[in-house]
Amino acid sequence: MLPGIGITEIVLIGVIAIVLFGRKLPDVARNLGKSYGELRRGLNELQSSIHDESMRGTSSDTHTATESSIDDYDEPTAPKLEPPPVDQ
Repeated sequence: MLPGIGITEIVLIGVIAIVLFGRKLPDVARNLGKSYGELRRGLNELQSSIHDESMRGTSSDTHTATESSIDDYDEPTAPKLEPPPVDQ
């Protein structure tokens, strides 16, 4: 169970749910369960795609290609600004 939640709190949450949803409570619970399942599947897919990308990024071929593409650029410089003309 969740830490810090006792039997009294669970019963109170159940009573509030019955008062709010009544006969639709099974449908609401079913929809919540489906939504939670879809969320978990999406998170697992995201986690696996991030893991796959990180595994591809650590290969030596990708590493050397990245280094050579960085060498193609000039050093960044700050723009040269001149003070505004003074009107007299």
